[in-house]
Amino acid sequence: MYEANPHMYGDDASAPARHAAERFAADGTNAVLELGSGHGRDALHFARRGFLVHATDFSATALDQLRTRARQEGTADRISTLVHDVRTPLPLPDGSADAAFAHMLLCMALFTEQIHDVVTEIRRVLRPGGRLVYTARHTGDSHYGTGIDHGDDIHEHGGFAVHYFDRALVDSLARGWNLAEVHAFEEGGLPRKLWRVEQVKP
Repeated sequence: MYEANPHMYGDDASAPARHAAERFAADGTNAVLELGSGHGRDALHFARRGFLVHATDFSATALDQLRTRARQEGTADRISTLVHDVRTPLPLPDGSADAAFAHMLLCMALFTEQIHDVVTEIRRVLRPGGRLVYTARHTGDSHYGTGIDHGDDIHEHGGFAVHYFDRALVDSLARGWNLAEVHAFEEGGLPRKLWRVEQVKP
């Protein structure tokens, strides 16, 4: 997909990434872990803002595109990349990141138990006081409950499966954290309806 559409998500940073950068700066963040970075529109934004960025994605092709753009714009020294499947533990030390960001990664075709495992891993690699900002499509979205039903609130349209979050899932993922904000917003066609969630490791 990334080979055929190297700029499939555009070159401008997402609104959640711009918001997260402001939060991270206010926290005094140095190192940001981004999960599901794709071709890097948000990772590049974080690097331009002066953060050290560790970008992970399942697609080696997407990360190649990210590194190329980083070299072209002079931010390569602030970005490292890692091919990683979020269904497996992060190969990073405990407390090695100041903040974490994941735009629509947690609402991919992951079962609830797997989503909890991902958030547990993020918590492990964050330092105390580290902030996680993530987004997820929620059950108010017009595609929720339609298409191919895979169970566990996962519905597929056009070959793309989404796990739609209800508020109970958001609250359960925040147990053991300080839940700072749950903000509803819209993005793209339909439009997609999402939550932007911020939670801080005690």
